[in-house]
Amino acid sequence: MDVLASIGAILVFTMACNLDTVLLSMGYAARGLAVSLRGCLILAGVTTGVTWLSLALGATAGRFLPGALADMLGGLVLLGIGLWFLLDWLRSPVEPEEPLPCVRAWVPLAAALAVNNAGAGVAAGISGLSPLGAAVCNFCVTLLFIPLGGWLGAGPLGRLLGRYALPLSGVLLVLLGGAEAFL
Repeated sequence: MDVLASIGAILVFTMACNLDTVLLSMGYAARGLAVSLRGCLILAGVTTGVTWLSLALGATAGRFLPGALADMLGGLVLLGIGLWFLLDWLRSPVEPEEPLPCVRAWVPLAAALAVNNAGAGVAAGISGLSPLGAAVCNFCVTLLFIPLGGWLGAGPLGRLLGRYALPLSGVLLVLLGGAEAFL
């Protein structure tokens, strides 16, 4: 059961970290554009590298803390980040930004997406999430979420779902943080 809980935590973490990736590809699809294979690989590669690095940093920090304290601390930080996302959304609901339609924009866009993963990655690493497992899952989820965003953005639900990606990400992080801290 411990393995299933770890896999579940990794999936929730990577899905929460990739909701902005869905928004990016939704923005492209709403403008009639598709993210190229090259763009997909750059986005997945950069975000995965930063996510792995932040998880590894958190896991290293977690080794210096007693196990229960590391779980509690990492979970509380994830919970706090999730609450911050929810408060940010409540304070100033913002429409998703239009992405830049050129291949040279992939690396800066990927870096911006990766920054969102970094803070949550350190906290998740402290709470014991496997850096390698989460990195592999992040790469796969990113590659799945880009076409999902394209499909959603091309349909009528695109704008509605785009408005609620930030609070949904916040709720997922609150649930993951609460589970890590208190279960």
